[in-house]
Amino acid sequence: MKISFKYSVAVTLFTAIFFSMACSQNNINKEKEKAMGSNDNNLTQGMDTATFGSGCFWCVEAVFQGLKGVEKVTSGYSGGTVKNPAYREVCNGTTGHAEVCQIIFDKSKISFKELLEVFWKTHDPTTLNRQGNDIGTQYRSAIFYHNAEQKELAEKYKAELDKSGAFDAPITTEITPYTNFYPAEDYHQDYFNLNGSEPYCRFVIQPKVEKFQKVFKDKLT
Repeated sequence: MKISFKYSVAVTLFTAIFFSMACSQNNINKEKEKAMGSNDNNLTQGMDTATFGSGCFWCVEAVFQGLKGVEKVTSGYSGGTVKNPAYREVCNGTTGHAEVCQIIFDKSKISFKELLEVFWKTHDPTTLNRQGNDIGTQYRSAIFYHNAEQKELAEKYKAELDKSGAFDAPITTEITPYTNFYPAEDYHQDYFNLNGSEPYCRFVIQPKVEKFQKVFKDKLT
């Protein structure tokens, strides 16, 4: 992925925004969060769910699998109108779904705001319906929030990034309520780990993972 701003400046801006969010997290309206619900009734205590779309879900999965506190990453489809869509349908752009990863994480080990930091640092959120050569609405940048806390943090982080000038174009990331998630076909799961020698893995996913590992080395498993 081509980065359109100087690395050192970007790191400074992201770090400042990240730590400013830490101060506001404790002030979020808990009653509002309770009313909205999380749609994650099967989670064990201390666990939570994040649902992110930032291009091809093979890349997203490979990045988030490496984080401490992330227990499970599942590739799939969210945000569409068709139930149980197949990959070929999503690729046609007719179902409204985005390729996403649903991330189960341990809140005692990693926070949602830390996941947001990784999310925005590992893709270009300014290219509408596109990441590199992957083009289509299914590749849109998206956060499907599960509760009021996630909504507030995502919107705050997005606004502060835009204001900071970290990117040279407005952020197009969609921030919408989580309504559904359909796991992708089995052959999409754990894709990079199982298919690392494939050309897409070597030339697209691997460079992104290597960059991620350098930037977030203190958060790796």
